[in-house]
Amino acid sequence: MAYLNDRMNLYKPTDENIWTGRKTDQDLYVYQKVTQIDLELQNVPVSEEKSFVFLGYECDEGVKRNKGRLGTKEGPRAARRQLAKLPHHLSESIAVFDAGNVICIGDDMENAQSILANKVAQILSNKGTPLLLGGGHDMAYGHFNGIREFVGNDQKIGIVNLDAHFDLRSNENGNNSGTPFYQIGMDSFKDGNLDLSYLCLGIRNDANDRLLFQRAREWDVKYIEAELFHKQNTSYVINKINEFCKEVDFVYLTIDLDGFSSAFAPGVSAASPMGFSIDIALVVLDTLITTNKLISADVAELNPTYDKDDQTAKLAASLLHFIIHKVALL
Repeated sequence: MAYLNDRMNLYKPTDENIWTGRKTDQDLYVYQKVTQIDLELQNVPVSEEKSFVFLGYECDEGVKRNKGRLGTKEGPRAARRQLAKLPHHLSESIAVFDAGNVICIGDDMENAQSILANKVAQILSNKGTPLLLGGGHDMAYGHFNGIREFVGNDQKIGIVNLDAHFDLRSNENGNNSGTPFYQIGMDSFKDGNLDLSYLCLGIRNDANDRLLFQRAREWDVKYIEAELFHKQNTSYVINKINEFCKEVDFVYLTIDLDGFSSAFAPGVSAASPMGFSIDIALVVLDTLITTNKLISADVAELNPTYDKDDQTAKLAASLLHFIIHKVALL
């Protein structure tokens, strides 16, 4: 009976008290734009215009298994608090929903990933754009599977990952926050051939061992190393992204906040001063959105336990704010 109760608690609506901000009678701030829904009781209302749907992943079991700093399960709450305060510039016809959180009970990360996939597919089937808040980067496995469930096996999904790490570690000793793209790759083998479209931006030599680089080469993973991933190299970065996007039908964007320099993102499970800067990340977002192939996005590894003045939570919120407003203009 306890296990059944745990399964029932794997998904919960968001605490309504999170969505608060500066008091005003006018519709000026994100908290005033958000409508909360319970996906167990209703679907995302289908809108004639674009709609955006926040979904949290309250889980740091994958980070724990990967020997990272715990605390990412509090990331969705922290990101929402900062999002709520931001002004919005969306037309009345654009809808924004908060669809609650998938919860990891105990160490059952795999079940949480499965529920996450189901909720992502549910959002997409009602023409919403999922925007996921993490949570460990193991979120990517569930997120991708939800997209795959919705688009079917005949459509090519390109994964664009802003990250210092490939997250291509073998899962022979179990799944964790470092294995999601390995798992996706292994699932993608068809008739003995790998069918994985994966572009990773911001890869660091000091964050990936030689076996991970070897696997990336063997699997034809596209990547830009950190030394080349900067604003002065904008044309090269844009060309790489556009070349990649031409070969896929849809793009799933995942942003691991530990890819940013700790000067911008101290509140992550694996902080480093050697990460990339915000300006080149915004170039990536703008370029991807302009292709009109972006189907879904997430922000992973926000860890409020180690944040300073909510700096990382504010970064996560501003990145999502940027995505929403750029997509809304298409």
